[in-house]
Amino acid sequence: MNLLKVAICGGGRTGHLNAILFKQLPDVQVSMLTSNLEIIEQHARQTPMQALLPDGSTLQARLDRVTTDARIAVEDADIVIITVPAHARPQTLRDIAPHLNASKPVYIGAIPGFCGFDWLAEATLPDRPNLVIWGMKDVPHTAFELTPGRSIKMGGGKSQLYVATHAREPQTARRQLEKILTRLYGPCVTLLENYLEITLTPGNPIMHSSVIYGLIGPYGQWHRKIFPQRMCWWTECPELGAYFLERMDQESQDLCAVISQRMGIDLSSVKSLKQEIVEAYGEQIRDPSSMLSILRTNQAYNDILAPMVPAADNRAGYVIERESRAFNEDVAYGLVLLVEMARRFDLKVPYIEEVLQWSVDYMQGLRDSALDYFPSHWPRMTNAAA
Repeated sequence: MNLLKVAICGGGRTGHLNAILFKQLPDVQVSMLTSNLEIIEQHARQTPMQALLPDGSTLQARLDRVTTDARIAVEDADIVIITVPAHARPQTLRDIAPHLNASKPVYIGAIPGFCGFDWLAEATLPDRPNLVIWGMKDVPHTAFELTPGRSIKMGGGKSQLYVATHAREPQTARRQLEKILTRLYGPCVTLLENYLEITLTPGNPIMHSSVIYGLIGPYGQWHRKIFPQRMCWWTECPELGAYFLERMDQESQDLCAVISQRMGIDLSSVKSLKQEIVEAYGEQIRDPSSMLSILRTNQAYNDILAPMVPAADNRAGYVIERESRAFNEDVAYGLVLLVEMARRFDLKVPYIEEVLQWSVDYMQGLRDSALDYFPSHWPRMTNAAA
């Protein structure tokens, strides 16, 4: 078997877990590009990374390279997996672009691939026909309780992993990508026909924002209050959060229906969020009867904490963190994109718009967003939209 050179860009939870799992495979070389000096230091000390599995067992791995130098991380990579938040992807792509091998196919993708990664990569990496742009619909496993450079806990895994490529990619490249990802993740990889099937899949942008709105929005139990202790995202999801989530999910489905009809694209794979979660986690969900019960009883979601920081001015307790991915990624690069896509089709999405406007106010305004690279001509040109 040929040596497969993998470069992971991002030293967060997903990056750690994927790197450890890949190193369990024969003939797989793994590099990690990270700005976290703690991870660099642990690697220099030859500290093995550990993944703590749901059954209590552990996996250990020593990566081949851990570096802050983009050239060292990606110069000979066969596949590049970007796991940094959506708002960090533009700079990551700019950093690695000069160092990607130009003499062989390089498969460059994002996990998860939402927020229009195909448009971003196309805009950031022009005139590079050897680069194959792809994305995965969701993370292969939930991951939490990261100790950088040392350990990560693995939660529930997905039974199927859905992947799409940019519309420009030929079938030969798609088939080779499928082989590579099957080698890394097993025979659960399915290729989708259109990248919009990823961009429009309901996920974190509506999940995280609706729960936060239900907690601390104008009608939330904790509006302008301090939490006495940190809380879990899902097992403590408020009823109001689930209410908004269901309605935002329906608006997302309405957007899919309009795009499918007017652009002639089959988006039947884009299921409701409720169906997505039930199919992904199956028996790990004790009560699948409602959105609220699904979130609260999914064992894969246990112990996943909401993004909180200590309250200011030495006050006891916690507040929702404004600088978390739930805002900088899910709102600025997720909700913003959904609302703009709906606007271009004259579709009203009042629940998503309400949560977006409140979230932007809570963030104290947007610094950047998906609109920075969303094609201005979309949806007029089908090949640019795919």
